[in-house]
Amino acid sequence: MRLLIVDDSNIIRRSIQREIGDQNHEIRTAGDGIEALKVFDEFKPDIVTMDITMPNMDGLSCVEHILQKNAQTRILVISALADKGTAVEAVKRGATGFLLKPFTSETLATEITELFVD
Repeated sequence: MRLLIVDDSNIIRRSIQREIGDQNHEIRTAGDGIEALKVFDEFKPDIVTMDITMPNMDGLSCVEHILQKNAQTRILVISALADKGTAVEAVKRGATGFLLKPFTSETLATEITELFVD
């Protein structure tokens, strides 16, 4: 499987990559929505993890753009925005799942595994 990790925090990107990296998946990263779309076009990932609050293009807009390119892409939104409305909006725009920051290794692993199984 191919995974694209999108987050403006290098620490979060590396944390997610470390958690998933031992599962022999191809992984690429991007620091904002604009970069994510470029990497998406070149890399064609199966799964995307997406932050919401980023410079240049927010994650929810990026989710819509990605799904216009490939409606089969599974997207896990990972955000520190803890209100229920944010999660609902992410799913309305096509996200497959929603995970709150800070996350544990276990919750991240569970969410990613569910995306790979679906």
